[in-house]
Amino acid sequence: MKSLVLERKDDLSLRDVPEIDRAEQDLGPHDVRIKLHTVGICGSDVHYYTHGKIGPFEVKAPMILGHEASGTVIETGADVTTLKPGDRVCMEPGIPDPNSKATRMGMYNIDPAVRFWATPPVHGILRPTCVHPEAFTFKLPDTVSFAEAAMVEPLAVGVHAATKARVRPGDIAVVLGAGPIGLVTALSALAAGCARVYVTDIAEKKLEIAGSLSRAITPVNVTSENLVEVVKRDTDGWGADLVFEATGSPRAAAQIFEPLAPGGCVVMIGGQPDPISYDAGAAMVREARVENIFRYAHVFPRCVAMLASGAIDVKPLITRTFEFDDSVHAFEVAASAPPADVKMQIVLPQ
Repeated sequence: MKSLVLERKDDLSLRDVPEIDRAEQDLGPHDVRIKLHTVGICGSDVHYYTHGKIGPFEVKAPMILGHEASGTVIETGADVTTLKPGDRVCMEPGIPDPNSKATRMGMYNIDPAVRFWATPPVHGILRPTCVHPEAFTFKLPDTVSFAEAAMVEPLAVGVHAATKARVRPGDIAVVLGAGPIGLVTALSALAAGCARVYVTDIAEKKLEIAGSLSRAITPVNVTSENLVEVVKRDTDGWGADLVFEATGSPRAAAQIFEPLAPGGCVVMIGGQPDPISYDAGAAMVREARVENIFRYAHVFPRCVAMLASGAIDVKPLITRTFEFDDSVHAFEVAASAPPADVKMQIVLPQ
């Protein structure tokens, strides 16, 4: 079946991948076969395309891209009980070893043996169909569209970050970065109880989108405003209770404690290509708590429920949609990082 294949750095093609057809010909008893509908373009997909690697994960053989997805169940294994053909679903893309110590401790996202779509050498799902475990496939309510469902995966990062931050009602938060992850983190922080969230970026269009999401979000363009001064001014000099780093920028990480209040919490979300430094002394005098997240765990049902109820609205973040036959062009556009775009998605033929 025709798939979007990253042949090597800077080289994409739409072609058949026979080994996928062979590997997924048979359905396991606890698996479902899914016809893909919508797949989001993630920053990691683009990074593999433009750089060929992320940290230790290097593209050494052709790999199908894509891991943010929704679709429809078309076949179920013999022992599947919660899903049936015709069910609309979204899928959690990381499959851990069920017997690993990390999984048994409930931290399956950091299982060293986890197989995650579109992370070398595991193929992704920019293709017509896939086979996936029932346990990591989630039925969609009628009120959640395929496009929204394909946003559950990035939203899960934000919800996991807010959970790790231990948001309390009325907290003041700062989110560094108004990309897709930064904005879902801001929405998650508000849903968790924050009274106000400051969102920073250098792209005015992204900040306009951030400001349109909620009157509780204050956009800050760091090219013309001093974030620390803004936060201190609005908090009587105290600072923000929470700071979420969602840029992946060493410069942002180096200054991460400056807007933080004493006793506050920093959550590191953005992936760093190289080791970074931050001011340990600034953390110490604040007794700051520092949390790190790696993807997410146990949050997909929560995300689906919040989309269904309207507690979180991700529709404004979906700024451009491409047909599957235009997938190569879609990645070329995404790699150019248009300042007015947040999340681009690809729709497959139905």
